[in-house]
Amino acid sequence: MVSGGMNCVKYLLFCFNLLFAISGIAIFTVGLIIHTAYYHYSEFVDPSFASAPIVLIIVGVIVFVVAFFGCCGAVKENHCMIITFAALLLIIFTIELAAGLAGYARRSDVEEMLENRLNKSMQEYYSKRDVEKSWNIMQHEMKCCGMNGPSDWHNITHNNTLPYTCCPDTQNDGTCTMNTLNMYKTSCLERLRETLINYASIIGAVGCGVALVQIVGVIFSCCLARSIRKEYETV
Repeated sequence: MVSGGMNCVKYLLFCFNLLFAISGIAIFTVGLIIHTAYYHYSEFVDPSFASAPIVLIIVGVIVFVVAFFGCCGAVKENHCMIITFAALLLIIFTIELAAGLAGYARRSDVEEMLENRLNKSMQEYYSKRDVEKSWNIMQHEMKCCGMNGPSDWHNITHNNTLPYTCCPDTQNDGTCTMNTLNMYKTSCLERLRETLINYASIIGAVGCGVALVQIVGVIFSCCLARSIRKEYETV
């Protein structure tokens, strides 16, 4: 049995793992929410960007399982389980750090990627149902029209007609045109870029918070494991 101040570390580690388990649920929830939001815009982002929330969901599940493992190790004062727990935390931390650095390195690619995908998908608006649906959802929810503005649709329709989602409260009956007074004029490229940056900021903040908690957990685990080992050596 550990004694003295290390008893405090033991219970701190147990409490930490409860918080860690809650953070795993939080990561899973954030990933699920962002994935749901990303899903509608899958036609406009590369698979590598769209997979970010899926990674969060997976990490959330892993964090919850590892936290449960850590709780068992702390309660049973099992040296092997605690060391394994600390090692798993370091592995997760390393993966998160690598993913974060990769994401930071690719931040400048976002606008070019969106320009290419939006421009290509506009050409397919009237030929692919999935693309049409994605554009309609984006223009309706973000209150925007066209990649850079309503005039972009002239290159697609070759007339003044606009998709009905470029105009608020308009039916799909051809009444939304360049002459409609209350049509949306904001660039969808700018709105989508801002949305992706906001999602990336949320992912980054969650990742940094969890990484900080993981480092604290590794320290507690190593202290407790060292104490348990000393207790075994003195027996």
